[in-house]
Amino acid sequence: MEQHAVVDVEQAEAALIEHYPRLVRLGYLVLPPALGRNRRVLTAHALVQRALPRSRGAEVAAVPGPRNGDDPGYAYVRQQVLRAALEAGRPRGRWQLPRPGQLPPLLPQVWGLRLFPRSGGADELALDQALAALSGPGRAAYVLRALESRTDRDVRRLLTAAGVADPGAALAEADGVRVPAGSRDAALLESVEFDPCSLQARPTDLMRRRQHTRAAVAAAAAVVVCGTLIGLPSGGWGEDGPAAPPYAQNAAAEQALDPARLTRVSPTAWKSADRPGFAAWPARGSRTGDTALLRRALAVWARPGSSVQVTTTPGTPSGPAAGPPQLLFAGDVDAATVVLLHDGLRVVRYAESKGGTGGGAALDFARVDAADEDSATAVVLGRTDGNVRYLTAPWVGDGAGDASVRDLLKPDAAGQPLHRDGDGVTDAMRSPLAGQPTPNDCRSWPALQLGGHLVTDLGELVPARLTTGSPAASGGPHDVDGATPRGEWAHAACHLATVRGQGVRSVNVWQFATQPLPGGGGTAEWSCTRAETWRGTGSRVLADFRAPSAPVTVVARAEGSPACGAREPRVLAGVLWKSHGGAWYALAAAGGGDVVSLTATGGVHGSAPGPLLAVPAAQGAQAKVAARLAGGGTLGPLQ
Repeated sequence: MEQHAVVDVEQAEAALIEHYPRLVRLGYLVLPPALGRNRRVLTAHALVQRALPRSRGAEVAAVPGPRNGDDPGYAYVRQQVLRAALEAGRPRGRWQLPRPGQLPPLLPQVWGLRLFPRSGGADELALDQALAALSGPGRAAYVLRALESRTDRDVRRLLTAAGVADPGAALAEADGVRVPAGSRDAALLESVEFDPCSLQARPTDLMRRRQHTRAAVAAAAAVVVCGTLIGLPSGGWGEDGPAAPPYAQNAAAEQALDPARLTRVSPTAWKSADRPGFAAWPARGSRTGDTALLRRALAVWARPGSSVQVTTTPGTPSGPAAGPPQLLFAGDVDAATVVLLHDGLRVVRYAESKGGTGGGAALDFARVDAADEDSATAVVLGRTDGNVRYLTAPWVGDGAGDASVRDLLKPDAAGQPLHRDGDGVTDAMRSPLAGQPTPNDCRSWPALQLGGHLVTDLGELVPARLTTGSPAASGGPHDVDGATPRGEWAHAACHLATVRGQGVRSVNVWQFATQPLPGGGGTAEWSCTRAETWRGTGSRVLADFRAPSAPVTVVARAEGSPACGAREPRVLAGVLWKSHGGAWYALAAAGGGDVVSLTATGGVHGSAPGPLLAVPAAQGAQAKVAARLAGGGTLGPLQ
């Protein structure tokens, strides 16, 4: 017969204080991922803090007697946290009050900040996605087994005491979790990715908060003034949703607002298209026939109201469509309902809260003119708590290896498969921009591999394509398709954060020179990273220098320069370098061909034939370098 321990309140409180971080981690891992990381963090802390009985001095019956030398107080508090976390994930009846965790907790509460654990690597992301696919009891079984080192018998007892109807099914579900190769369950669950006590803080959307505050004040004033004259509507949005009042009627504008006139492409049109791009994408999603939703999306695009948050990439007009646009997607994505439209120049994303009965909406514009099969591989459907979901192109195959996640900082690691549904919608993957990474604080950079193409999220609707190779080579830069190109990106990936939000279409890395260092210092590598935009202007170019056993150093940068690109494949850069013996040298390298010699002037004097230069220099010397070309011209340094 099962024995039960009796625990007094003081004993339970002492256990809670001693094991608080572990209890909060347990609650965070078992809570439903749909809450989002910020709310899961706060809810996990709230569940642990509410795990004690209300009155002191009383004795409370604990869970089934603790095993393996467990502290009875800890066993009691753990059971309370487990029960509350599982309860938060269960559906409730129509007339039932929300359970703990289904609404923001009363305490603790943080205003104006989003709190979330620090990001881990690709292994942690893969495990997080695997846990998100489990039911609440399945997650609890996995976590108790791995984090608490419980046997299956113990797990059955704990789940039964927490109200789980079928612990055996939960254990079977946990058995199906595939942990990344070479990792240990407990080590991953104990990483910072799943630690709700070691947090990063970021502000919420400041502009939206200000808009909401002003809107709330204006709404309150309107209710006070007009409340006695008219009744408030009970039907939520009208047929146009949160759109502004209509303007003067125009035949073309009216056609652009008619859901029946939306262009819908055949599912196989891309197979015969002369240039497969967004114009060849079929309409996908579960709500492509929802006329009311499509009407709201079109009306808000034409006349976004004051409650609509509008974002555009640089150089992208945000005006209405000239005629009926093309429907790419309509469906529910996490907690939002999303419509993707395309008018030949732009991809437009309309998003509203799931249900679409009130509140604000979001409208995002991205320029995508002249998109082709290489650049129209995916579109962002939604972002939640640092994760991102994509709608992939119809030509991305359905094989297990056709969509995967690669960490650019681990070039030798295999990609982690990324599941997609029948419409081509991916599971959530970690955005590399989560946590606002900088080149000096960059631990991983997840990128999306779609067949032969590698793309990355730069904070926009359309991910940027990553390539490698010389712009002067036949066919130009190519896909990142091997260990050597991935190794080049491992050194350049963390600098991608400097081009976020710039309307970037593609980023190419090219190792244009290797240079033997003076004094037997080994061999240095010179690389050029070029980010090109959809609008054709505003490109950014970085020149990197990497000596053995030293971090990558950006030695030159330029904006709007043709260097290192198809129009001007040549590039020249220099750096002042200190050898292991303490001597200083002015180094320079050129790439792209046709370089006869390099010359240094100013604070350093010297020259050398060919594309490499190494001249002794004084510390802090200012040198100017120039290259002489075979045709008699000159090439200046990147600046």
